[in-house]
Amino acid sequence: MAASLAGRRVVLTGASGRLGRVLHPLLTQAGARVLGIDAAAGESTDLQAQLTVESEVEAVMGEAVRRLGGIDALIHVVGTWDAQPLHATTLAQWQQQVDVNLTSTFLCFREALRHMRAAGAGGRLVAVSARSGIGRGPAGQAPYAASKAGVARLLESLTEEYAAAGITAAAVAPSTILFGDETTGTAGAAAADIARLCVHLAGDGGGQHAGCVIPLYGNG
Repeated sequence: MAASLAGRRVVLTGASGRLGRVLHPLLTQAGARVLGIDAAAGESTDLQAQLTVESEVEAVMGEAVRRLGGIDALIHVVGTWDAQPLHATTLAQWQQQVDVNLTSTFLCFREALRHMRAAGAGGRLVAVSARSGIGRGPAGQAPYAASKAGVARLLESLTEEYAAAGITAAAVAPSTILFGDETTGTAGAAAADIARLCVHLAGDGGGQHAGCVIPLYGNG
């Protein structure tokens, strides 16, 4: 799946995470001008911010616009995972999953959307949901499944609201993400395949799949 993002200004949030580090070079190879945002310093991080904190997201997106001259696409790959029985889940554990997986998506989408609307040229918003967020939530993963289901509903609603302005959202829903260091035979989807689909959705593919959450389960 080849995508051309020649000249497009792309903000990558979660840029120095494992998936972000796979995505960044693919975006540049597709011709995009990429600005990476992450809470941690790293080779792919241009700006640092806590993406669950409203004031920091507002500030860093404004700085991204100043550096790039605008935002044509945002790819948000911030996320976390945990598992425990619901009866043993603390409020802090629940809040961590919801904040990192869902609230950060809301904040980053909202701020990018505001700048896209002001520019009046449309845009693409891309996120990562999960199989457990669009199918049946598995035992032991209630906070994770609920937060990833929220990502799916968020982008659907957003697209219904702003598609007429040319702003659409889409997401990839992987099973287990495989980075190549897993035990032989581990089932899941390769990180590179997920990243390529994100690149596609950041361009014309985002319009073709407006409001969609695309399953990508690989070999299980």
